[in-house]
Amino acid sequence: MKIKNYMEDVVVHLLYNIVKERDDVCKCEKCLSDIAAIALNRLTPHYVVTEKGEIYSKVLSMSIQFEADVTTAVLEAIEKVSNNPRHSNE
Repeated sequence: MKIKNYMEDVVVHLLYNIVKERDDVCKCEKCLSDIAAIALNRLTPHYVVTEKGEIYSKVLSMSIQFEADVTTAVLEAIEKVSNNPRHSNE
């Protein structure tokens, strides 16, 4: 059985689109993973097990409120990680 949290794909896609336009965000793997994890913990998961479920989730992700919620979670996570990065500055 394959279970997938579709929200992971949405957050990662949006995160990469946001950080590629911002020079003030660390793009190391540790910071990007921390940002994604923090955002995902704030959002409701959307688990799918079938192709039909994934299609439904894709349609849901097209709503303006859904995109606004995910964008807000990602931007707040970026702020949190930028203020307290776990990587070394060496």
